[in-house]
Amino acid sequence: MATDGLKQRHMPIPPPAGLPSADAPAAPSNHPGGAVKHGGVAQVMRMFLIAAYFFECTFSIALTQFLGIPLYFLNRDFYYAYMARTKESFGLLVTTMTQWWSPTVVRISGDASVRGQLRLRKDGRLECQFPERIVLIANHQLYSDWLYLWWISYTNGMHGHIYIILKESLKYVPLLGPGMLFYGFIFLARNWVKDEPRFRHRLRKLSTPAAHSPSLKPMWLLIFPEGTNMSSNGRAASAKWAEKQSMPDLHHSLLPRSTGLLYCLKELRETVGWLYDCTVAYEGIPRGEYGQDIFTLRSTYFQGRPPKSVNMYWRRFAISSIPLDDIKAFEQWLLARWREKDELLEMYVQNGRFPADDGIDASSGDGDGMGRIEVNSVKRGAGYIETEVKANWWEVSRIFVVLASFALLAIIMSRIWDWASRILAG
Repeated sequence: MATDGLKQRHMPIPPPAGLPSADAPAAPSNHPGGAVKHGGVAQVMRMFLIAAYFFECTFSIALTQFLGIPLYFLNRDFYYAYMARTKESFGLLVTTMTQWWSPTVVRISGDASVRGQLRLRKDGRLECQFPERIVLIANHQLYSDWLYLWWISYTNGMHGHIYIILKESLKYVPLLGPGMLFYGFIFLARNWVKDEPRFRHRLRKLSTPAAHSPSLKPMWLLIFPEGTNMSSNGRAASAKWAEKQSMPDLHHSLLPRSTGLLYCLKELRETVGWLYDCTVAYEGIPRGEYGQDIFTLRSTYFQGRPPKSVNMYWRRFAISSIPLDDIKAFEQWLLARWREKDELLEMYVQNGRFPADDGIDASSGDGDGMGRIEVNSVKRGAGYIETEVKANWWEVSRIFVVLASFALLAIIMSRIWDWASRILAG
């Protein structure tokens, strides 16, 4: 693996010369996203258009979900397939919002473990070829991390089958909270007595084949082991925990929590072969500062100052190789992976890029990690892929298909009723 050399270096990393220190905030006039691209009137117009598009689509998706509730009592498999379609709709919504109002370069690379699974299409869009069932972990730099990872699932055709582990407070957000419940997302109270039954219930559903099919449902389970995004509060909590454990804190990420991830992997290890890991970095965040304070909703979407690039580094680990039956060993394994992440992020800060694999492997493939092998495959490292968050514009119509169908049916039924009424009236 291209990161093998990282495992030997865990010494604290001093700030390189010439970079701002933690107590030297960036000047407002030197925003990493560049100058304000839209004046006050244009910002108001953008805010109105974004809000109108978001709420129109979200309301349509929510109404579509409620119209599908009776399916739960008629056919569970059809119900879950129906809800997966509404989840695809929300994935299209966040993808198109980013494409139209917050366009930026997305630079993607990985190590040899994902060789042959990342490629750039002829139309300039990214195509991922990850398995249909994976557990996905990532560092949590910014609120928008999950938007870009949902887009990654779109490039893999899995945007209707992504499951995200979230803070419990989010399920009380009007309109969005109920929608996420329909999606089967897992909400955590950060109290293991409450969280363990929720994990068990959802994960066992995800590990159960459909009623009339021996195959398992597609599933990308996304979890952020840090538990929250990078912020001054999160940084302080991580430092406090590091001091309590008598170990060095991280520089560019927060110390990970192991309990939830360990439980997920133990529950799913018979049905999922791979743990995929993404390291995310946003261009321009000064050392010691936090993306949430720089790339706000206003600056990113209204002022036209998104990050100049979003960078992702991918790798994967066979779940069978992870020490799941020893809690301490797993904690050390996860911590070692996060220290490697921290070093990858330091490389990014210093060089403006993550490493990239461009090798060729002509050996037989290793399949999906569950014993299904793809033979005689030639795997090529993708090197650096530069693309943008893109969707086909016509796919947005799918968000309204069900409502349009119900409306058409209502019109037809109304016409039939009027016709029958006239006949009966003589």
